[in-house]
Amino acid sequence: MTDSKMGVTRRDVVKGSAMAIAGAAAMGVGGCRESLSKGGVNPGNAAFYGKDGAFDAKSSIKAYHDMMEAFGYPITDALRSDQLWVCDFLSRDFEKLGMAGIFWLNASGTYGTAGAKAYKGEFKDQKYGYLGHEIFLLPGQMLPEHRHIGGAEGYGPKMEAWQVRYGSVEFFGQYDSGEESLISDMPESEQPWGYGQDWFKSRYVTKRTAQSGKLYEMADAESWHFQRAGAQGAIVSEYATYHNHVEFSKPGMEFKGSEAI
Repeated sequence: MTDSKMGVTRRDVVKGSAMAIAGAAAMGVGGCRESLSKGGVNPGNAAFYGKDGAFDAKSSIKAYHDMMEAFGYPITDALRSDQLWVCDFLSRDFEKLGMAGIFWLNASGTYGTAGAKAYKGEFKDQKYGYLGHEIFLLPGQMLPEHRHIGGAEGYGPKMEAWQVRYGSVEFFGQYDSGEESLISDMPESEQPWGYGQDWFKSRYVTKRTAQSGKLYEMADAESWHFQRAGAQGAIVSEYATYHNHVEFSKPGMEFKGSEAI
């Protein structure tokens, strides 16, 4: 099997779901305190696909808006616009494998050409890149296993850390940083989708909750990783370097929604 590689920009990611998102109904707003008794609802695949098998972005956005409202997460104008993107990674299994996200910022360039172009210091010709991203996962939903690799544009592999703002998340990865446990030690019923397949690379798992506020950091460049939401779902803030190239371990995965069969 060969890996699926792609260069991803904010424009690429939002393209597939922009029209449906613009028509999604806006829900209410609330405070930022985590609710320990409320969270999202994952209604299952029947709610997310049409009779023709096409992924329904509008219904998925409603589920995320409902989760935001239940958590008391502010649904800003940006989250009602096509800045919020959704996809099932062509899996046709959005109940288990999918996400919503918004890039608050994904900036790159050289120091000397940024802003007013006033900087003339010793780093003026060097590249920079940084990112602010929010990840939304329904209960039990996960990202496909992936890694971020350096690209021809001269930017290195994306380095990232995550802070769970609402709900809880299991983080899966290729390497042990000293606090993880083995996926193989998990009950078989709790092991993640894809575990045991020949393309699956991750070996370790650890958990973070909104209540703890503790970040989880991906310290190893180009390492395989992914995350899965707990029973309430999750809203996760990501702090990272420039987001450019993504490689999925399972062939055929892309940042797209499944089309009609």
